[in-house]
Amino acid sequence: MAALGSGGGAGRLTVNGLPVVAGSFAIAYVHSVYKAPSAEVFTVEGRRFTMRAVVSANDSVLDYYALDGTRARTPEGLWVLRLAAPATYDGLSLLTTSIGRRTLLAGGRCLPLYPASGAAQVRVAVRLTPDVRGRPCRPPYDGLRAAGQVLTTSRSS
Repeated sequence: MAALGSGGGAGRLTVNGLPVVAGSFAIAYVHSVYKAPSAEVFTVEGRRFTMRAVVSANDSVLDYYALDGTRARTPEGLWVLRLAAPATYDGLSLLTTSIGRRTLLAGGRCLPLYPASGAAQVRVAVRLTPDVRGRPCRPPYDGLRAAGQVLTTSRSS
């Protein structure tokens, strides 16, 4: 990704320090009822982001949220619900726990948002950052690494 100028110098567009690649990122979690790796997929426009889809290895997760949209299946076997009414944010505050294991996925990297125990309040935001962070995705999110790509690669089932 090319460096972008900011008032204090060059930086990369990131979401909480992870590089935004191809204009998207995801917030992954283990669904509390179905125990399935799942993700909410966002596109980035400037410093705002819009939730466009829910992705999961279990199609029952899509039913759980009762959101209107179009279902599809990716070539990798993930279920996708493209939202009929996407929601746009400047920032998003989340309560995270080690049970749901909320994790940011962006640029092929993962950044855990949850504490080792208890709960934590985390704010997700897009900004220019001089250095990126994160690490390669591991189970259960390694299969969701490309969740942001579902917006361009999913097909109707």
